[in-house]
Amino acid sequence: MRRRAIVVVGVLLGCGLAGPARAAESVVLSQGHTDAIDVRYVDGVLGLRVNDDTVSPAVSRAVDDVTFQVLPGAQTEVPDLDAFAFLGAPGTPIWMLPQVQDPNLLWPGWNTTTLASGTFRNDSIRLSLVGVDGPGAVTLFDTSSLGAPNIRFRSADGLPDRLDVPVHTHAHASWVFGATGRYTLTWQADAVLTDGTAVSTGPVDYRFVVGDAVSLAISGLAESYVAGQEVTLQAVRTPQGPSTGYRWSRRAPGADTFTEIPGETGAAYRFTATAALDDAAYRVSLADGTTSAPVTLRIKSEDPGSGGTQKSVTASIDATAGALVISVLPEDRAIVLPPAALSTGADRWETGGALRPVTVTDTRSGTPGWSVSGQVSGGFRSADGAAFGGEHLGWTPAVTSQGARQGVIAGPVAPGLAAGALLASAPSGQGLGTAKLDAQLRLSVPTETAAGTYTGTLTLTAI
Repeated sequence: MRRRAIVVVGVLLGCGLAGPARAAESVVLSQGHTDAIDVRYVDGVLGLRVNDDTVSPAVSRAVDDVTFQVLPGAQTEVPDLDAFAFLGAPGTPIWMLPQVQDPNLLWPGWNTTTLASGTFRNDSIRLSLVGVDGPGAVTLFDTSSLGAPNIRFRSADGLPDRLDVPVHTHAHASWVFGATGRYTLTWQADAVLTDGTAVSTGPVDYRFVVGDAVSLAISGLAESYVAGQEVTLQAVRTPQGPSTGYRWSRRAPGADTFTEIPGETGAAYRFTATAALDDAAYRVSLADGTTSAPVTLRIKSEDPGSGGTQKSVTASIDATAGALVISVLPEDRAIVLPPAALSTGADRWETGGALRPVTVTDTRSGTPGWSVSGQVSGGFRSADGAAFGGEHLGWTPAVTSQGARQGVIAGPVAPGLAAGALLASAPSGQGLGTAKLDAQLRLSVPTETAAGTYTGTLTLTAI
């Protein structure tokens, strides 16, 4: 008979349906209007910002705080028309943010409306795409009133590409990416003041993700090793993907750069610890440039010292004393979501945030496997008695780390948690060890929901 263990953890979630979005947070913009290249001139300094119009009121953000996402729904094909041959062969898949707004996609543009007349020579600035780093070509084009395309920026035939933009301009174009993955687009704005002084933003890097956002981490590293021990590093990819196609690299002790390790293309990298590897760092990456944070190997000496003695230490693990345990840190038991904002279509209040780490440890013999689910059965209530149901809170589960021999799988996206939903599961034979789970929460309620701070309880169950 399969052993069962159920542990319930209550997590409080508070969400305020009032107040503007904060400007100092890192965000991913994937739907709605934004002046991605917002040219500003303040106190004699020419700069680039992001005017985020996906929230109300709009927020001006630092470029470093923004990642632009081209959702999978942007995928289309190069049309079978000679005028569009610059995008590739007809039928070739491309990912395009169109010049005309699609409410389901990001609608980025460039903006000089805050620049005053009489400040710059010819009342214009020069906008340049000076570099593209990514898995595919990038093209920006707009169309004339007759539908003919005008190429504005195109990486495939060499950069930089430049465009003179008058002040008081607000413009959009079609942004086309040739492949999924992570890109860095480097933009620069230059101008000459009316007194002849040249001003420049210098190169500014913009981050784009085409398709589903992918993150990488490394698990399995112990606090320290002794020479001769086997080290197993495990790449943890979110969302999960193929078990090959990885690139492992090492930074030698005292070195400044990472060097790729030949032949290591799997999700796991195994090697033997040696004294020479003490303080070596490791990281893993994908072909699209997604790279994990580095981890550092520590090797301790086994030398007992002059005149010392050694003893043999034997320990045993009782397989009959195994258990299935689910836990969260005390400081992670209360989750406060940011103030809700109107959706792009202005028909919902929406907010979101991270569930924060949930740890599942299985030490049971027989490795029967396990599953973790969550449910908001009692809904949400405010101090004034207003309420809405748990079906308005959904999540996108993720497995952030797991043991080298585990096969933990994140659950599917769930639009609502009133009836319960799977966070993650481990098949029979692949659950032994410790895994860390997380989820991106999304709350969406009707606009008629009364203003206030609402609290509900999310119950997590492991079985």
